Amino acid sequence: MTDSFLQHFEAIEDPRIDRCKRHELLDIILLAVSAVLSGAEGWEQIEDFGIPRHDTIARVICRLKPEEIETAFQRWMSSLIEATGSDVIAIDGKTARRSFDTRERQNPLHAVSAWSCQHQLVLGQVAVDEKSNEITAIPRLLTLLDIENCIITLDAMGCQKEIAKQIIKEKADYVLALKGNHSGMKAELEAWWHKSMREGTTSNTYDEFSEVSAGHGRIEVRHCEQLIIDKGWLGKEYRWDGIHSIVKVTAKVEEKLSGRKSEEIRWYISSLPLNARQALHAVRSHWQVESMHWVLDMTFREDESRIRRGTGALAFNVLRKIALSLFKQDTTKNISMVRKKKIAALDDEYRSVLLDAGIKML
Repeated sequence: MTDSFLQHFEAIEDPRIDRCKRHELLDIILLAVSAVLSGAEGWEQIEDFGIPRHDTIARVICRLKPEEIETAFQRWMSSLIEATGSDVIAIDGKTARRSFDTRERQNPLHAVSAWSCQHQLVLGQVAVDEKSNEITAIPRLLTLLDIENCIITLDAMGCQKEIAKQIIKEKADYVLALKGNHSGMKAELEAWWHKSMREGTTSNTYDEFSEVSAGHGRIEVRHCEQLIIDKGWLGKEYRWDGIHSIVKVTAKVEEKLSGRKSEEIRWYISSLPLNARQALHAVRSHWQVESMHWVLDMTFREDESRIRRGTGALAFNVLRKIALSLFKQDTTKNISMVRKKKIAALDDEYRSVLLDAGIKML
């Protein structure tokens, strides 16, 4: 891991002047990664793990350029996997809720991440500018990634005409959640759906697939229906690049103990060909990025972090994702990530296994 890590992170510019350097920048970054693997949640705990004082660590890391941190992280992650195509890449945003600074009028860090469902890795991330939102950050993130032959999944915020155009231009497919932010398009496609079903004209343009899962005291049945769109039915403003099908997913849940039943219907637009099993797989895979955000909060306590000076919140966010990815790839211990963190703090050999895992990733 170390050689690969150094190769991609050495391009980050050291903000210090030469006479003030007692420790190399890469040593500080590698120390920080090792400390976060071992459970460090702030600058003082990194100091407890290593040599430099916590104010030195914070001062250096908080002055690093955000775009250089993000680019180095993305390039390193890309070097760890073999691009095989057909991967589902789930893109979603998350806010580090306590990283705001009222006195400095600084909003909390909000970063958009790309999660490889095949490789179980964060492929890259982009911080959302304070005066912007995810709609502008997602295209920047897509530019960083090699998405050819992959399927990109996005929630309703990312269901945008220009984003769909960019995905198709980069030779990928998309599955985009369709909700009220595109009420006109949703109404037209639902009308087309009901018309087609009523007239029975779907023999070669319709497919369906169901799956059942049980766990956590409930049974869930997911029924996916996919219908090829007649673009002539759509208004010109809704004829997005690559749009090919509409996907309807009906989830029915029954609680075993109470017998309570619920039903939810979700709609998506997609560039995928007719294959309801594949469409449902893409939709179901998107929850993995949301699960990753949950792990950052529950295992790495990201939402509780008060780190906010300079680029500190972003840098620590990247450190957590590096640690999460290394834990995910580790197959030497079939235990929870919480236990892995505790063992990494106590066992130098196991921590070395984690750090070396990068060069073994797929």
